[in-house]
Amino acid sequence: MVEMMKSIDEQILKTAKEIVVKYIEVGRLSPNAFHETFRDVYNTIYQTINPINMEKETSVMPDEPQSSESKANLSKKNKHT
Repeated sequence: MVEMMKSIDEQILKTAKEIVVKYIEVGRLSPNAFHETFRDVYNTIYQTINPINMEKETSVMPDEPQSSESKANLSKKNKHT
């Protein structure tokens, strides 16, 4: 069971990284925003895979303060994908 969870966590990390790197490659995201965007993408994937945990946790990775501008930019990017 522990080994399976480790594998799932590794897959979530890999997938989140690939998504954010692709956004950078196509020019939809600045490399400077990687950290902030990666956290959002990771949490979205994690919550999608583990919907039961959404009730217990709002964020898997520790949150850092985000500006409302950065949240708005990510929201815009998600609408265009």
